[in-house]
Amino acid sequence: MVTDVCARRGPRREGVPVPVRPARLAGLAVVSTDGLIVVDKPGGMTSHDVVARVRRLARTRRVGHGGTLDPMATGVLVVGVGRATRLLTYVIGAGKSYTATIRLGQATVTDDAEGDVIASTPAGRVTEDAVRAALAAQTGDVDQVPSAVSAIKIDGQRAYRRVREGKDVDLPARRVTISRLEVRALRRGEPDVVDVDVDVTCSSGTYVRAIARDAGLALGVGGHLTALRRTAVGGFTLAEAATLDDLERRAPEVVTLSLPAAADRSFPRREATAEEERVLSHGGPLDPVGIDGPYAVFGPAGGLVAIVSERAGRARAEIVLAPA
Repeated sequence: MVTDVCARRGPRREGVPVPVRPARLAGLAVVSTDGLIVVDKPGGMTSHDVVARVRRLARTRRVGHGGTLDPMATGVLVVGVGRATRLLTYVIGAGKSYTATIRLGQATVTDDAEGDVIASTPAGRVTEDAVRAALAAQTGDVDQVPSAVSAIKIDGQRAYRRVREGKDVDLPARRVTISRLEVRALRRGEPDVVDVDVDVTCSSGTYVRAIARDAGLALGVGGHLTALRRTAVGGFTLAEAATLDDLERRAPEVVTLSLPAAADRSFPRREATAEEERVLSHGGPLDPVGIDGPYAVFGPAGGLVAIVSERAGRARAEIVLAPA
């Protein structure tokens, strides 16, 4: 999605901390704060670059992110520190919102502005009604073919590597949900291209640059993404995002949402008794209470114990987060 969802710069898995050589953090006191940071990622940096910066500022190696943004993209990148990295698997699967600009009249090899233009077709005569219809056709539950330059594996090799080696890439369509795709503005600043500013709300796994590509194909003029800003990941929005300069100024106290606060924002809440906390913290099951989906269990003192789901008549921990 955008980029969106997939990093094409390297094979790192989303949200999984990558080891840093000890020398990189030598001499720094360890800061043990666990929690999330909503970062406003700047353009020109990979998501892993942001993680590396936070590792230095927070003075800990245990840092990961929840949902890759390509270097061109800016906006909300949720970063986990310490035990909160274990919550990132849920962040990755959350719905996302973007503002984006689609350029009609040019197709690129990457479906965005970072790739070479491979075809140009004058788009000056494309009407606004036609543009809106092409985008409306992509809303709802749709089968979307991911961008060829993505981190999806084909026979064990990342798709973007195959493209760079000149190999053919034929990715199967994936079912995604695009719940909102609205035109905010349509601009004709250059003779043969049309720039379309859009708002997008979509499920995890959606490629915004594929939306641009498919709109261009439907209109017969080609299209690619020229700007992308992620405005929300689940309930985390730009309104609470900190810039890297903000984090530099308050380092090493960079965590903005403690582990309990982050879980409270992301999951339904269940209160546990002291005995239930003891059982759950040791991996044992609890009696169900009828809460759908994963939920957060808190102990009597307010600490986060575990993320739990109910199945087969028992409430079992998906991840235990109580301190050892």
